[in-house]
Amino acid sequence: MFDKVLIANRGEVALRIHRACKEMGIQTVAVHSTADEDAMHVRLADESVCIGPPAARQSYLNVPAIVSAAVIANADAIHPGYGFLSEDDKFASIVEEHGLCFIGPSADHIAMMGDKIAAKRAMIALGVPAVPGSDGPVSEDAEAARIAGEIGYPVLIKAAGGGGGRGMKVAETEADLPSALAMARSEAKAAFRDDSVYIEKYLHGPRHIEVQILADGEGNVVHLGERDCSLQRRHQKVLEEAGSPALNDDRRDEIGRIACAAIERLGYRNAGTLEFLYEDGEFYFIEMNTRLQVEHPVTEAITGIDIVREQIRIAAGMPLGFRQDDVVFSGHAIECRINAESSETFAPSPGRITDYHPPGGLGVRVDSGLYAGYSVPPNYDSLIAKLIVHGATRNECLMRLRRALQECVIEGIETTLALHDRIISHADFINGDYDIKWLEALVGEAG
Repeated sequence: MFDKVLIANRGEVALRIHRACKEMGIQTVAVHSTADEDAMHVRLADESVCIGPPAARQSYLNVPAIVSAAVIANADAIHPGYGFLSEDDKFASIVEEHGLCFIGPSADHIAMMGDKIAAKRAMIALGVPAVPGSDGPVSEDAEAARIAGEIGYPVLIKAAGGGGGRGMKVAETEADLPSALAMARSEAKAAFRDDSVYIEKYLHGPRHIEVQILADGEGNVVHLGERDCSLQRRHQKVLEEAGSPALNDDRRDEIGRIACAAIERLGYRNAGTLEFLYEDGEFYFIEMNTRLQVEHPVTEAITGIDIVREQIRIAAGMPLGFRQDDVVFSGHAIECRINAESSETFAPSPGRITDYHPPGGLGVRVDSGLYAGYSVPPNYDSLIAKLIVHGATRNECLMRLRRALQECVIEGIETTLALHDRIISHADFINGDYDIKWLEALVGEAG
């Protein structure tokens, strides 16, 4: 097992990794920008190293600085968390080349799944269902028109080299296609330095379902059930729950078996998440995330399995200590992503926290680095806390979540607490009757 792990991230995920390491008897090294010198994970880590100014490119994306910090601190391994360098295959390779262990999958698998077209091809070859569309990048408008005509309008044009909604456009008709292609390519070039795009059939009202897997690279693969991540705003997840209200046990078992079989044949190692669109009883693979997910706590809540701990064990060369039959699903869990934003306009709201009181009680977990007097910097993602609630049933979970939201106090800045209260009070959500377009319609941003 490792003696010391450097955490190449910030905020609540850095604190989450620190806690897992300490419970395993592993020392931690926090890296931070000058904007984060007072962050909670920096305060709690055994050691800390400043790696640059506030701009992410000069700090949390500064590979030489991060690797140098690990070498200087005599760390054994680097955990990338999520975001930043977590899905950068070149970073994973550089870490390994410097005699350090990258806590994640191989660079080859990161590269494969980072290319959405290559990922789709690989998964189709492994027997995973996918959305109908082009089998590679579409470079000519005439070719795009031919493919769109074959699969039928509307179609979705997507960037091959990235996600998060950037480089994604819908063409409702053949007349819309040229402008949609041009805009998607332009956005993809700006966001990912790659204007390659591909085409998929546009689904009208699907759910976003993802399956969490763990694999030790030695043929042992398990799935930890699914998460429903359909509540999204501008392709960014807002609230997630496990399991999905849309699935019964047979469909849950089926997609879990498909995911495990594909991952085993792929020879994948560490944690990963297969993401699907689900409509009219059918699953369609869209991408695989080769890292820890923001929403992993809801899976931990219903399984009792510490996913970060398992990541570290696998990276240290240890086999999975349990099999699929050992995974027991218990109850229901929901996570609310609390952002430093207005619940009405969604404008960012960085600033000093004047008062902070997280909720507590049975089945309530808060992942956050907030404290009274802390200043939320304007330089990074606006996620400041995750409220995770678990109950024996979905109804019990909802009642507990409503109480927890009412208890939560974050003052000094605006937050999205009110938005979450509005979501979970809506009859559609209470009934589990929503899809990936529901939230934007609720907040008046459909279209």
